[in-house]
Amino acid sequence: MRYFIYLSYNGSNYHGWQIQPNAITVQEVVQKALSLIIGRHIDLTGAGRTDTGVHARSMAAHFDCELPIDTDAICKQLNSLLPWDISVSRIVKVKSDAHARFSALSRTYEYMLYFDKNPFLKGLAYRHYRKLDFEAMNMAASIMLEYTDFTSFSKLHTDTRTNNCKVLSAEWEQRGDIWVFTIKADRFLRDMVRATVGTLILVGEHSIDTEGFMRVIEAKDRQKAGQSIDACGLYLSDIEYDKNIFL
Repeated sequence: MRYFIYLSYNGSNYHGWQIQPNAITVQEVVQKALSLIIGRHIDLTGAGRTDTGVHARSMAAHFDCELPIDTDAICKQLNSLLPWDISVSRIVKVKSDAHARFSALSRTYEYMLYFDKNPFLKGLAYRHYRKLDFEAMNMAASIMLEYTDFTSFSKLHTDTRTNNCKVLSAEWEQRGDIWVFTIKADRFLRDMVRATVGTLILVGEHSIDTEGFMRVIEAKDRQKAGQSIDACGLYLSDIEYDKNIFL
């Protein structure tokens, strides 16, 4: 039987989601705990890979187990065993061919930015020290919906076969003292959101205009874009699946 597990985590203490040699990752910690509870080795396959220091409000992964399990009980046991910065919300049965990564219809990321000193946001959002023009930043962000090749916002020398993505929405909005950039797409490239935010900040500071942002995309050159902004403000916030994969 195949199951989807949904979890959230504070990524500050982890070297991303995916298992790596000589580094603690979220996948490793959850996989070990799940294997211990079920009593046999369990392999988790995540919906994607978040980088070092990136957080997740809703990460999905799948695993196979030939024996039926009490999903509610497993959730409770996992939350008792896992460290404070990882939480499991639910485990659900899915069809045998459902895949946490390849069955995903879309993913949504949020980037949190604030200005005034706030001890409760340190490590959980990015503090910016200069005024930003969010109207101009939203005009530039909307341009992303007209393009598919985002090589300029991709980490160099990755093993991906294409840098094409379909951006479905991209917008900044204010939530109290925090400004949030929400971007939804069918897929994302390595470092894409952080590089996008770094380039939009250049627009907000009037270092480049919306046409300049367009030229960055069209250049298909990572060196033309802004810096990758700090990981602490980035959250994987949602993954969408077809309802038909769930049992």
